[in-house]
Amino acid sequence: MKEKAILIICDGMGDRPIKGKTPLQMAKKPNIDKLAENGICGMMHTIAPGVIPGSDAGHLSIFGYEPNLYYEGRGVYEALGAGIELKRGDVAFRCNFATVDGNLKIIDRRAGRLKDEGKELEKSFAGVKIDDVEAIFKSTTEHRGVLVLRGAGLSSKISDTDPHAENVKILESKPLEENKEARKTSEILNKFTSLSHKLLSENQLNKMREKQGKLQANILLARGAGAYKKIESLYERHGFRSACVAGGALYKGVAKAVGMDVIYVKGANARVDTDLNAKARAARDALKKYDFVFVHVKGTDNVSHDGDLNGKVKMIERIDKLVGELMKSDIYLILTGDHSTPVGLKAHSADPVPVVIHGKGVRVDDVKKFDEISCARGGLGHIRGLELMPIIVGFMGYAKMHGS
Repeated sequence: MKEKAILIICDGMGDRPIKGKTPLQMAKKPNIDKLAENGICGMMHTIAPGVIPGSDAGHLSIFGYEPNLYYEGRGVYEALGAGIELKRGDVAFRCNFATVDGNLKIIDRRAGRLKDEGKELEKSFAGVKIDDVEAIFKSTTEHRGVLVLRGAGLSSKISDTDPHAENVKILESKPLEENKEARKTSEILNKFTSLSHKLLSENQLNKMREKQGKLQANILLARGAGAYKKIESLYERHGFRSACVAGGALYKGVAKAVGMDVIYVKGANARVDTDLNAKARAARDALKKYDFVFVHVKGTDNVSHDGDLNGKVKMIERIDKLVGELMKSDIYLILTGDHSTPVGLKAHSADPVPVVIHGKGVRVDDVKKFDEISCARGGLGHIRGLELMPIIVGFMGYAKMHGS
C-alpha cells in the first residue's frame, strides 16, 4: 500500500533558550503540539554534529543527498529556482543588490532590503556579454538575484566578490585553482562586477531612489559559484512523484535539482508576509497529482537573522495554522527545520533541530510538545538529515528490502 506525505521545512526554526525558553516553547501552537503528541519525535543534525548547515546543503541532506557528493554551489540552486534552464558547464552565482560608495566600500549589503524593485533593475543587464561569455542576470526576491555565466572554458573554482561584511571594499574574485579556466572566469566576474556598478548607477529607478533619500542598489555582489550537472531524481531513486511549494528561489532550486516539480503559488514569497493559507491550499491540491510534497517556510529564518524574538514567536504561531490545515489530509505529515538560527546569534548554528513524523502506524512516543527540549526525548532519537528521507520513504511504502 502506497501512502502520500507532506514535508514542512521551517527555515532556521531551531533556537536556543532565551530566559529559559526557546521561541518554540514560548509560542502558542496547539496544532503543532498535537502533531507531536500523536506522532514520533526526535532531534536532527541536518548534516552532522558540530557542522553549521547552509540552507542549500541542509535541504539536500534532508532530501537524502550527501552534500559532500552532490552539492554544486549555492548559485546553481538559485538559478534553477529562478527559472533559468541551466546547461552543463554554466557557472552560477548567488547575488545581492548592494550599496557602495565612490570607493566601492560597502554601505549596505542588501541595499536597504529591496521589495519589488529588483525586477526593474534587472532590465539593466539585458543582453550583457563579457568578452565571449554571456552574462544572464535575474532578480529573485527582495535584494537577491542570480547570475549565470555561459560560455566555453569556464570554471566554478573562483572566489566571491561579496566580503559578507559592511564598511569594507568589495572583493576581487581570484582563481582557486591554477588553470586557465579559473583565471578566465574570475576575470569575467570582476569585469561584470565593474559593469554592474556602472549600469545600476545609471538606472533611472536608482536615481529616483536617491532623490527619495533611499539607498541606491548600485552594484551586484556575487558568491557561491557553482557549475551545473544533472543528478538522479527522487523518482529515479524511490519511484514517487514529488512537488515543491516555496517562495524563495534557493529552495525551489534545490527541489528542482532532485527532480521535484515546482508549483507557483500567488502570494508565496520568502518574506514574513508570505501567504501561508495559499501554500496550504496548494500543497493539499498537489496531493491529487503527486505522492510527496515539500513545503518551505522562510520567515522563521528572516526574523532570526534580524534578532527579532517576538517576530519569531509570531511566525511559529502562523505556521501552526498552516499545520492545522495540512493535518486535515489523511497523509504522513513531517515537520522540521533545515538548521537552527538562534535569535541571540542572528546566524546559523550547529544546534540540532526538532523533527516529528505524524501518520498511521508510527510508534507514538511520550512527547507532548514540539520544541528543542521535548523532542530530545522522542522515539526517533537523534538522527542525521540523510536518515530522514529513508524513514519517510519507508512509511510511504516505497522502501526496498535489503537481502532476501
